[in-house]
Amino acid sequence: MVDADMRLFLTWVMQGWNPSPNRVLRMIIFCLAALLPTLLPLSASADDRLFRLSAPEALIASGLLDYLRPRFSLKTGVRIEILSGDGEAEMAFGKTEGRAVFIGEGTTWRMRLRGTHAGATRFADWLTSEIGQRTLTSFEVDGRAPFSLPEVEERAEVALVFEGDAVAGKGLSLRHCGRCHVVSEENRMNAIGSTPSFAVLRALPDWGARFQGFFALNPHPAFTQVAEITEPFADHFPPPIVPVEITLDDLEAIMAYVSRVAPADLGAPIRHQ
Repeated sequence: MVDADMRLFLTWVMQGWNPSPNRVLRMIIFCLAALLPTLLPLSASADDRLFRLSAPEALIASGLLDYLRPRFSLKTGVRIEILSGDGEAEMAFGKTEGRAVFIGEGTTWRMRLRGTHAGATRFADWLTSEIGQRTLTSFEVDGRAPFSLPEVEERAEVALVFEGDAVAGKGLSLRHCGRCHVVSEENRMNAIGSTPSFAVLRALPDWGARFQGFFALNPHPAFTQVAEITEPFADHFPPPIVPVEITLDDLEAIMAYVSRVAPADLGAPIRHQ
């Protein structure tokens, strides 16, 4: 459409057409308005493929960023301009603010995004991905890898405290729960082998919620009655075994006992290299 208008305009000029200046100006504005939408996406796309990354001189001098930059750009087509210091940039590496991404040169280096630049966001995702982390740890200087990944920051564990009678709770646990679970050394050989022991359950991060609401977790609803909490068994669906019948005070005592059970050592979490 625009090409046709321009050809018509040039034809008129060659044939001696002499429009008024206002008409020519309107024609130029019309043509520019038609071309502008096709130019803007190209400009935005070009901006998305280049971002600035600021970092302290010590990190730049280590050679790590020059090692990461071409490998990321080759994969994504996004180029990185590295700036020394804390200059104006879409992303910054530093020692105090942001997400910890690697350790080296005697410090933990943190990454901080400034804004929502698509290229910088893509680099942040790549650097924290498995591929990016493997690339980072493969960087070597004189046969030594000077940078490593930070340890996962562990959350402070909040101790659960229960006011019940722990001694009574142990007896209740052996009587009601010991039919299936290993509660303590006393019934170590009398439980069902397919059920987890109290020590194993105690090692789970959500052990408190599991024990407090055990009566709602299968298979317990079919044979458990907690006074003032659970509904009576349906006439057409009687319990398959002798029911477990306890009160809220009994449950509080059981919780007090369980909170003192030493968690089983299930080994360290699996770590991907």
